[in-house]
Amino acid sequence: MPFLLPHSVTQDNVLQLEKDGLFNLATLRVVDCCNLKDFDSTVLTVLLAWQKKLQADGQQMSVQNAPEKLIVLAGVYGVAQLLGLS
Repeated sequence: MPFLLPHSVTQDNVLQLEKDGLFNLATLRVVDCCNLKDFDSTVLTVLLAWQKKLQADGQQMSVQNAPEKLIVLAGVYGVAQLLGLS
């Protein structure tokens, strides 16, 4: 079962979201962005933090259903390839 991102990921909720993901680490191998509509670059921070934790445990993370804006932001920040969004 994938970890579903919420509709909104901003500075207001990103820290709680990161904690929720780390608490459910097994589900982070697949992160589904199908609900993601309202977000800023902070979503990249949490995705990278989760990926780093998984990689330290010898696992990989897959991001699915990424909206075009997320793909563009990841490209602008130079992390699209790291997140498998290129």
